[in-house]
This record gives sequence, structure tokens and C-alpha cells, in this order.
Amino acid sequence: MKNETSNPSAGRRSVVKWLGAAAGASVCAPFVQTARAADPLFVNTWGGDWEKAAAAHLFEPFTKESGIPIRTVSPVSYAKLAAQARTGVYEFDVTTLGGGELIRAVEAGLVEKIDTSIIDMKQLPPGQAYLSGIATHAFATVIASRKDKFANGGPQNWAEFWDTQRFPGPRSLQRYAARVVPLALLADGVPTNKVYPMDLDRAFKSFDRLKKDVRVWWTQGQQSQQLLRDGEVNAIAIWHGRALSLIRQNVPVDLVWNQGEIDRAYWVVAKGTPRAKQAWQFIASALKAERLAKFCMQADYSPVDQRVFQYIPEAQAKGMPTYPANYRLTFEQDLAKMGPQLNELSRRFDQFVVR
Repeated sequence: MKNETSNPSAGRRSVVKWLGAAAGASVCAPFVQTARAADPLFVNTWGGDWEKAAAAHLFEPFTKESGIPIRTVSPVSYAKLAAQARTGVYEFDVTTLGGGELIRAVEAGLVEKIDTSIIDMKQLPPGQAYLSGIATHAFATVIASRKDKFANGGPQNWAEFWDTQRFPGPRSLQRYAARVVPLALLADGVPTNKVYPMDLDRAFKSFDRLKKDVRVWWTQGQQSQQLLRDGEVNAIAIWHGRALSLIRQNVPVDLVWNQGEIDRAYWVVAKGTPRAKQAWQFIASALKAERLAKFCMQADYSPVDQRVFQYIPEAQAKGMPTYPANYRLTFEQDLAKMGPQLNELSRRFDQFVVR
């Protein structure tokens, strides 16, 4: 069946209007139980705390209501997703992708179209379904700095993060083009609503000013956390959950929501998997608000669907990037405008990092 899609950037514009109209709606079509002796469904996960939270609040409830056991494969791997489509040998049926990876996967024919006989598209908030993926939760790349390195406070925006004269000390950025190139534009004075489409020449000139101070281009969340914990860098572009975890451990860290970049995690189903129906049934189950709330609270993520916040205590919601007070300070990736630039963006970024 035809899948409906919308640009995630449209979600920001219409979310308030939509909430008033749909506050009591269900996010998915009624779940229909399938054979209890079904083969396992294999889900590609990030492992660690992500998998623990998903197992408790997404996997186990689905198995209980459907009889379909879930087995996990980690870590998340775009390369394996591509290999499956090529070979027809499936290590997993379901995975999550960031926005940039979702565009690549759809263009390469690696994922199934949304099964609208199972997912009720009309009950999803604007922008939650995009191409062949359904956004489940979000995270933000934010500025975090060591309080003990900046007596008068650390950088509060990306221009200040780039300013190593006023805010001295080593920096760290993620080695992920689609996520950090927009930050270079913000550092050069581009407003958040003018970032896309990206002026790549301007972005890399901005990077040139900072590169000598980038001690590490990190590739794993745990690595970024360790860099800040050990004081190897004074300031870092880091996932918000990693910074919050350090704060809870009493590490002297300041987290800045201003100009935080929100990226969504999209559920997708591997192209050609014989368990596609069960996979979409799982995704429908995982979108249920109470389950998603518990997952986000345990795993330090943030719901895309604002209705989920009714199940999250206010004190904990304030630590999430899509919480309204924080969301107003952030910006989201514009996938529609970023998509045509991805190949050139990735090529130039990889060359820049290694030169």
C-alpha cells in the first residue's frame, strides 16, 4: 500500500495545532494478534542502556501481547542493512536510522515502504513518518563543557564554541558529516532557520578556523562521554543523554540547550525480510505512548510525539530536547533540503578530517 510521508520540518510548524485536535487519538491501528508459535523477530539495537530500556518497555510488552519473541543484534549497522538487501540473508528485520541514513537507505532500496494497513498514518503527528521510516524518539547534539575549566561559564552557542581565544582549550566533535556541518554554519553566524540547504564552502571555511583545536573526532557515544569525564577536552559537541549521565554522576559539566541540533531515530523494516508484517506490528506496538515514555525516561531519549509527555514526570521531561521549553531553543535537521547534498557533504567532510 502507498505510504504517506511528510517533511519533519513541517512537524515543528504544525505541532501545536495538531496537538489540540489529536490529544486523545491512538498512534497506531488496532493490534491484531498473530500466531503465538511465530518465529522470532530480530531487532538491530544500539546495545547497552538503549537495549536494556527497549527490552523492558518495548520488546517484552510486544512479545506478551503477540506471542512473537524478539531477539537482538547489535550494534546498529547500516552496512549490514545494505548487505542483507544484496544477499537476501537476514541478520535482523527491524532497525533504527538517523535522518541522513534514512535518506540513503530509501535511495538505495534497502527498506520496506510503510505498511499502512498496520500503521494508521492519520494518527501520527505531522512529520513523524518520513519516506519509509517512522520517527520513534529523538536526541540532540548539544554543547557541553567542563565547569572547572571555565570560571565564568563555558560557551553558550556554537560561535562561542568556535571561539578558542575567549573560551580556550581543546574541543571534540563527532565524526559524522550530516550532524556537525550544520554546527559550523551556526558558528559562522547563520541563523538556525537558514542552515538548509547548507552552504558547504562557508561551512568548511568555518571548520578551518577550529580544526587545530579539535583534539578528537569521536565516533562512539561512550568515547565522547569519556573525553569529557577525563577532562581531555574542555568543550564538546555531545549527545544530550551522555551529558546528562555525567551530570548525574556529579561530573562538573554544563549542558547548553541553545542551538542544540535535534536528530530523530526512525524505525525501518529491512527490504525483503519475510517477517515484514511482524516487523510493522512491532513498530506499531513500540509507538504506544506509555511504552515510549518509559523507554525515553530510562534510556535518556526524548519523544517525537508530544502526547507522550503526559506520561513523563515534569522534572524528568525538563531534561529532554523535545520538551517545549527546550525545543524552542533548538533546531531540527531538514531532511528534504539536506538529502540532495548528502553525497558531496560526506565526501568533503571525510577529506577534511583526514587532511
